[in-house]
Amino acid sequence: MNFSVSEENYIKSIYHLQAVHQQVTTTLLAEAVQTKAASVTDMLKKLQVKKLVHYKPYKSFTLTEAGTKTALEIIRKHRLWEYFLVNKLQFEWNEVHEIAEELEHISSRELINRLDGFLDHPAFDPHGDPIPNSKGKMAELKQNNLIDLPLKKMASVSLIKDQSNAMLDLLKHYKISIGTKLKINRRFEFDGSVEVKIDKMPDAILSKQVAQNIYCTQ
Repeated sequence: MNFSVSEENYIKSIYHLQAVHQQVTTTLLAEAVQTKAASVTDMLKKLQVKKLVHYKPYKSFTLTEAGTKTALEIIRKHRLWEYFLVNKLQFEWNEVHEIAEELEHISSRELINRLDGFLDHPAFDPHGDPIPNSKGKMAELKQNNLIDLPLKKMASVSLIKDQSNAMLDLLKHYKISIGTKLKINRRFEFDGSVEVKIDKMPDAILSKQVAQNIYCTQ
């Protein structure tokens, strides 16, 4: 079944909100898709008819099994395109989100399967998010927040939680990306910031807010 761009955006937004809130409200969804609550209600009724959401008026709602499957297919396309843009076309990691937002709505499953094969079935996108495979399964990593790493222990960056342009641009300045090796030299009690050693770069001070958005494997 094919869906409109708007329907797919709603489905994907509900999936991401569910990961944080379990059950989603109209207010939360309206904020996520930047529209009015009345528009959200209209869309939820359409998605309910297509058996994609469990929805009752004035109550929280969740995706159905079919809705979750559809969301994972959209996310798979988005993350595969991001990987392609960064690793094959040499886009910067802070340049690809909006392009992938457009490409994720291409409906050809054959194209996406061939893209996946061409890229040798990557498990993670350029920001460290897992890429669902053709069955909707995602790889899992045992990773820790940078702020919680023991001192002087080398780790490898595996995920960036805040993927805003401002955050990615800041990390680019410090030459931090997925796979970057680093360790914490010092913690500063005053504001929670940390001094980190990054590969062959000079020591850098990262704020607590930045460090909390970086995850690592050891």
